[in-house]
Amino acid sequence: MRASVNGIEIDYDLIGPEKAPVVMLSHSLACARAMWEPQLPALTKDYRVLNYDMRGHGRTSVPAPPYSFAALTADVVGLLDHLRIDKVAFVGLSIGGMIGQHLAIQHANRLRCAVLCCTTSAIPVTVRPVWDERIAAVEASGMAAVLSGTLERWFTAPYRAAHPDVIEWISGMIRNTPVKGFVGCGRAIQGLDITAELPKIKLPVLILAGEKDPGIPPAMSEVIRAGIAGSEYTVVKDAAHIANVEQAEAFTKAVTAFLARHRA
Repeated sequence: MRASVNGIEIDYDLIGPEKAPVVMLSHSLACARAMWEPQLPALTKDYRVLNYDMRGHGRTSVPAPPYSFAALTADVVGLLDHLRIDKVAFVGLSIGGMIGQHLAIQHANRLRCAVLCCTTSAIPVTVRPVWDERIAAVEASGMAAVLSGTLERWFTAPYRAAHPDVIEWISGMIRNTPVKGFVGCGRAIQGLDITAELPKIKLPVLILAGEKDPGIPPAMSEVIRAGIAGSEYTVVKDAAHIANVEQAEAFTKAVTAFLARHRA
């Protein structure tokens, strides 16, 4: 399904029991909403699931970069308005978790709760040149230029060796990410710095970290936990960045248990 929101066309699925509370899923950079397939069977039993492709990704429009978190957040609110959905439980991974933090700070009235996965509240100044390098490589040579390094950060070596089919599935999403979409969202990530605003978040929040995530290690998630009073925190064992795929069972169990406590 498609919705005209903020001058773009957002592609989405809305599945599960029609009268159930809505859970909204927000994927990582260089993926698409298909990333959440491991969680859909469990979530759609008890929830109405809104799963969308963010701007520049999947089948959603690809406007010219750069993008901003103001725009990415407005896309979510606009989609909810379009669908006449008052409140959701928001589950976001990586950049999806960054969008979730912005929503919780600026649009708390639209959230019942939030799950922030493998994400951070700030990109250190010392790391920002890395994003310049990644963006330059993609602009010069396409997504293939960052494929290998991305997979190494996203999954542990033993998992990559044991699950070539899954790695090929995720590789396909990376390869198919539009360059403009990667650059647009990459620029938004590069300038992220909202740690000082985290105490404004008063919603129930679960923070999940991948134990072996080299790009956004658990220490970054602990900063979010410290900033949000009353937040819950779980480390997903033996998972790198895409923890919902690498350790799907443990990830889904943690998310569904949290959501069950905050249905209303």
